[in-house]
Amino acid sequence: MSNQLETTAVTKDVANAEETNPVVLADGMRIIWDAPIPMDDGVVLRADIFMPEKPGRYATIMSYGPYAKGLSFQAGYKSAWDRMIASNPEIAEGSTNKYQNWELVDPEKWVPDGYVCVRVDSRGAGSSPGRIDNWSKREARDLHDCIEWAAAQVWSNGKVGLNGISYYAMIQWAAAALQPPHLSAICVWEGAADLYRDVARHGGIYCEFVPSWFHRQVVPLQHGYGERGSRSVITGKPVAGAETLDEQELVANRVDPGKETLERPLDGDYYRDHTPDLSRVVVPLLSSGNWGGMGLHPRGNFEGYLAANSPQKWLEVHGDSHFTPFYRNEGVELQKRFFGQFLQERDTGWTRQPPVQLHIRRPGEHFTVRDEQEWPLARTQWTRFYLDPGKQRMGREPVEGDSLSYETTGEGLTFLLPPAQEELEITGPVAARLVVSSETTDADVFLALRLFSPDGEEVLFVGSNDPQVPIGLGWLRASHRKLDPARSLPYRPFHTHDELQPLTPNEKVVLDIEIWPTCIVVPPGYTLALNVRGCDYDHGRGDIRLANAMYKMTGVGPFLHANPTDRPAAVFGGKNRLHFDAGIEPFLLLPVIPPEKR
Repeated sequence: MSNQLETTAVTKDVANAEETNPVVLADGMRIIWDAPIPMDDGVVLRADIFMPEKPGRYATIMSYGPYAKGLSFQAGYKSAWDRMIASNPEIAEGSTNKYQNWELVDPEKWVPDGYVCVRVDSRGAGSSPGRIDNWSKREARDLHDCIEWAAAQVWSNGKVGLNGISYYAMIQWAAAALQPPHLSAICVWEGAADLYRDVARHGGIYCEFVPSWFHRQVVPLQHGYGERGSRSVITGKPVAGAETLDEQELVANRVDPGKETLERPLDGDYYRDHTPDLSRVVVPLLSSGNWGGMGLHPRGNFEGYLAANSPQKWLEVHGDSHFTPFYRNEGVELQKRFFGQFLQERDTGWTRQPPVQLHIRRPGEHFTVRDEQEWPLARTQWTRFYLDPGKQRMGREPVEGDSLSYETTGEGLTFLLPPAQEELEITGPVAARLVVSSETTDADVFLALRLFSPDGEEVLFVGSNDPQVPIGLGWLRASHRKLDPARSLPYRPFHTHDELQPLTPNEKVVLDIEIWPTCIVVPPGYTLALNVRGCDYDHGRGDIRLANAMYKMTGVGPFLHANPTDRPAAVFGGKNRLHFDAGIEPFLLLPVIPPEKR
């Protein structure tokens, strides 16, 4: 009740955005630039609003994030835009594309269908003043209040939906967990949920993505960059605010998540304050993941779908790059059917949408859409494949043998299944149990699930952040091996990450390792393999970086784990050893899907 009372007070401050900012008529829309949205602490955020030409009450599609609403997709991420349009020309059709913005809907494709599109610059970013603290409770509260503000506007029908990719998806979990009264549906498109496990520390190992992302994509768009930053191609105004602050002021106005997560190797208050309680998500939910998004988003899409208490929730999983599936016609149609049902109260056929819809993956980027009723699939045959140290193969029976060592800075050890005799489908969460010792007091274990063609060449796939990725990845720091028995499942071990359990040099420990959910149909003659390493997977083909890409691309994109502070060579740079003793034989647990009955 207190939340509702506070929200009412906020909305009364600015009941009608059209009274405070002029309306511009352009491209079949009424547009308000930089509409003020007051927060409960006095900070005023800024939003761009795109409305149908005819006055009325419409459903709202809202986004909130740090990428500057005034920065065009084409100007800020030209290479990504050019690649997307070259591969999918349909995306550019039916729009002037002047209002395209990174990872957000194109208003020219939504407003004609009776939606108001509201883009909010998050606190401290773009045109919104304040202190940046990404994924924080403060941001969640801001978005909660923005939702309630929009619902009170004269152009609103009182129903607000959240949509967007990546950051714009992640923050949806947090806002939905606060249960804003007028939030009516969320579309979490490739959005992580757990800051520790999904983003910052895979298996307890520090991921260098967060600091590189923050300084590459957030800091240059911080409010106060002013004249030093980019300008809107439409309004000509600086996208990062009218005022220009000095560097000292800018630093004081932001929390550096790379630094914060590097200094916190264990899960705790910081991560919990930046991770939503998914059980409090109750609105209609569409969680849309990407098989190739290992290192950032897909785990959150699966975990969020399972943990949310929404009576109406759906899971969709696809392939391809991080943004193309969202923008192409198929993705837009999916989103409009979902929101049309819950924001416009139209019968779009969505109530007949299967609870789970999977794009089943085959080599060569071939996908078959298949409807399912649950996740993981009820008909899954959870199958152990034991590692054989003598032949370095995997089979159905446990195998004892001598231990094997590997250099942690090299390619590690690879264990092969026999070539498939007939199609073998693997769809679902994957886990491995290894018995490991180290020369030192710790060990980092990196797992890669790989596929090889009959000629021995590795088969790679388009990933969301790298054009050539393996089938699956998993990570675990041995000193973080403690499991949470209440949350662990045989196919998805859940580690507490709340205390260190150092190794005694050369003594064996049992590690249960999560490999993020995946999907592959292995054709006859192809070979599935498990690669056990002491460093990041690398396909060995060199840096196949795309034109104007912002980071190297060697098979894992920007999701590297090589920070010397987190991984000192004296501890993690020697040799590890795998053991194959009776009673604790290591294995790979695969979700084998039997052939469909015809």
